[in-house]
Amino acid sequence: MSAVTTTEAAVTVAPAKDTPQVRRRRRLSPGRRLPAARLAGPVLLLALWAAASAAGQLDPAAIPAPWTVVRTGAHLWTDGTLPTDILTSLQRAATGFAIGLVAGVVLALASGLSRTGEALIDGTVSLNRAIPTLGLIPLFILWLGIGETFKVAIIAIVVYIPIYLNTHAALSGIDHRFVELAEVQGLSRFAFVRQIVVPGALPGFFVGLRLGVTGSWLGLVVLEQINATSGLGYMMFQAQNYGQSDVILVGLVVYGVFGLVSDSAVRLVERRVLSWRRTLSS
Repeated sequence: MSAVTTTEAAVTVAPAKDTPQVRRRRRLSPGRRLPAARLAGPVLLLALWAAASAAGQLDPAAIPAPWTVVRTGAHLWTDGTLPTDILTSLQRAATGFAIGLVAGVVLALASGLSRTGEALIDGTVSLNRAIPTLGLIPLFILWLGIGETFKVAIIAIVVYIPIYLNTHAALSGIDHRFVELAEVQGLSRFAFVRQIVVPGALPGFFVGLRLGVTGSWLGLVVLEQINATSGLGYMMFQAQNYGQSDVILVGLVVYGVFGLVSDSAVRLVERRVLSWRRTLSS
């Protein structure tokens, strides 16, 4: 009896080292997207600006307080100056952006889908990219005059270059096996572009689109200070002559808001169009 009891006890007590240990999987992804996360940085910057102004750490003549800028902006809006300048700037940016968008996409498709097009277009665009776009302003003034045409042309150049480069890079990066599969399936040229080229080029296109949107506003800041009689840049240039730093900051804030809103709109469209992709951002 004692031998049986001892054997049962030995069987009952199992060594702890034989128990399998389940390792917890380490989470490497960034996690869930926070609501309104992109506003956290600007809100923090605004809070620091307000705190420094309230503590007297900033010179009001150089950097006015946020509430001073808000009062100035409200005054400019009430007397009709700010709405007129905003509308003029929006028209210039939208026209130049539309032209640059069409030019960038068409040139990228022609260069990415044809060796002849690549030979004629890609080197020319690379040469144009190497030349500072704002350095073309004096030449464009001689060619097109000092009116609206040269401003729109410069904005279009600023926009089309990043759209072309990123779209062309995306087209060149399409896996050749998809092309071979399309040939085996007997797809037409139109079906090939619609089913293979467009989905493959969309990620790069949206990157270029975001850069183009930002570039249109950056170019506009400079162009509206050259032989202009209206626009946000003209308003800021006039304020510089009279030492009105609050008016300059109003213009910068409006440019910043437009840039942030337009970039966010492009990102929203990108997430909707490319919802089939599983990426870190999604």
